Amino acid sequence: MTYYGATELAESFRTVRKNTLVIAREIPEEHYAFRAAQGTRTVAQLFAHISVACTLQYRLHGVEGRNSFAGFDLKALITSVLAEEATPRTKNETVAMLVASGEQWANCIAGLSEEFLASRVQFPAGAEPPSKTRFEMILSVKEHEMHHRGQLMLIERMLGIVPHLTRALEQRTRELNK
Repeated sequence: MTYYGATELAESFRTVRKNTLVIAREIPEEHYAFRAAQGTRTVAQLFAHISVACTLQYRLHGVEGRNSFAGFDLKALITSVLAEEATPRTKNETVAMLVASGEQWANCIAGLSEEFLASRVQFPAGAEPPSKTRFEMILSVKEHEMHHRGQLMLIERMLGIVPHLTRALEQRTRELNK
């Protein structure tokens, strides 16, 4: 039987964050204000968004261990997260924020038990589905980051930067064709 638990989830998340950090370091700071289209986040805002995206999950699972949203002040959390996203930062501060939030989240999930990951969290009335396993909720953080990393890789192309994963694939292809 193949098992994918907390340790594997944490390592997989660390790999995703490592690749996000490569992009954050490769995009020159003068392009952090770049916006791909009207109404979208700037590069800096995307990185800040990625950094704080695990805040809800961290609070629910890592800090409070809640099994429902009952009594949880979601509005206050969202307000706080949006303010954090909007805070201006230098490139170095942005990279440091990505490193810190990534390690905090990976360390949080690394030691979770199989029983904890299998337990369900009840959503507010009317939500569909009405509950999810913690594993699914925790996995969604990685999926969310990969979604935004795809946007950042397209932005790199728009800025004339070949994404590092593409460069690595092209190098492996060249080596195979020798």
